[in-house]
Formats: sequence, C-alpha cells, structure tokens
Amino acid sequence: MLLAIDTSTRMTGIALYDGERVLAECTWLGPGYQTVELAPQIGLLLRRAGRSTADVGAVAVATGPGSFTGLRIGLALAKGLALSGSRDLIGIPTLDVMARAQPKVETRLYVLVEAGRGRVAGMWYRWGRGGWQPDGDLELVSLTELPEVFTEEAHICGEINKEIRKLLRKVAHLHQASPASCHRRPGYLAEMGWERWRKGEHSDPKTLSPIYISTGSDGGV
Repeated sequence: MLLAIDTSTRMTGIALYDGERVLAECTWLGPGYQTVELAPQIGLLLRRAGRSTADVGAVAVATGPGSFTGLRIGLALAKGLALSGSRDLIGIPTLDVMARAQPKVETRLYVLVEAGRGRVAGMWYRWGRGGWQPDGDLELVSLTELPEVFTEEAHICGEINKEIRKLLRKVAHLHQASPASCHRRPGYLAEMGWERWRKGEHSDPKTLSPIYISTGSDGGV
C-alpha cells in the first residue's frame, strides 16, 4: 500500500492506494496548522481504512512549487516515514499532479498555484504519449501580468481564486476548468506514485528537495 502526502499549499491532501483503488482520501483547506494536523490526520485515515503504518510500503510526496513551510512539513514527514520503515519514497511535482486530473483537450494546458504577494507559479503542458507532459519552464507571474501569458487558445486549471477567475474572463480564448476540476486530489498523487514505484523509480530521502521559486528574499514561493 502507498501513502500520498501533499502539503504544497493551504490545501492539504492525503490518500491511501493499493494499485486497484483509492482506499481512503482526505483534503482540507486550512490556515497553516499542518505541523500539528498532518500526522494525526494520517493516523485517522489509516484507521478508517482498517490499516496501519506497517501496511505502508511506499510514500509519495508532492514536491512543489508551493508554500515554503508547507513543503518542508510534508517532505519531513514523508522522509521520516521512509527512513524509519525502510519504505520507498517517490517525489512528484505538484503541478504534474494537477495536470494529471485534466482530460485531453486540443490546446495546451496551463497549471498554476498561488505564490503569494499577488503572484502565481505556473507551467505549460502539452498532451503527449502517456498524458500531459511539461512544455516549458516553471515561471513566477504577477496577477497583473497573467493575462499576457495567454497569447494562444489555452486551457487553465489550478488554484484559481475568485480574483483570478474574474481577471481571466477578459481573455476570450482562454478556457477555465471548473472549481471541482481544479481541486488537487491526493488520489492522483498516489496513483502517479504507485506507477513509478512499480517501475522501480524512487527518490533518495537524503537528497530529495522541494521545488522553490526564488523571490530574492526568503528563497521560496
């Protein structure tokens, strides 16, 4: 069984996956109490599924971009579980997880998360063999500049709040995913982690690092 952990932003998610189905899944939007909430919620999720940490053979963790503090909390717990129980660790970029949930469309896909200070962190994806594949570098964009990113017809998903939705309605050739489609489900993270685990792909707990975007002050999103 695989445990998935996502603390990239204020939206926290955890899931259990056995290769056939998502056994349990939980997400919640919080004000930043992941330090005290995460471990107890994982324990609760295991009990609800009738499992224990002894049943967990691997841990998949979202590596960002996202909150500097949130990512450190998630990775620290994931690494601790991996090292203490000789479990495999699989790190997966947060935006890849969000792209995984989107259906095939003919245009390119833009995935974003809020980055604070009136900015978003985003990346382009293009449909290819096996689904959505990164099609460019991760970028940090201010909200005022965001509409200028879309010079072609495109589909967008991610953490799109009310302000961003209103701003992007002015871009006629941009198709916004619905709020439900933008919800970052840890079940997808678990599924992606399972696929890589079964291929023998895993990360080194000693070297796996979060994906930060330098702001010139605190070194993170």
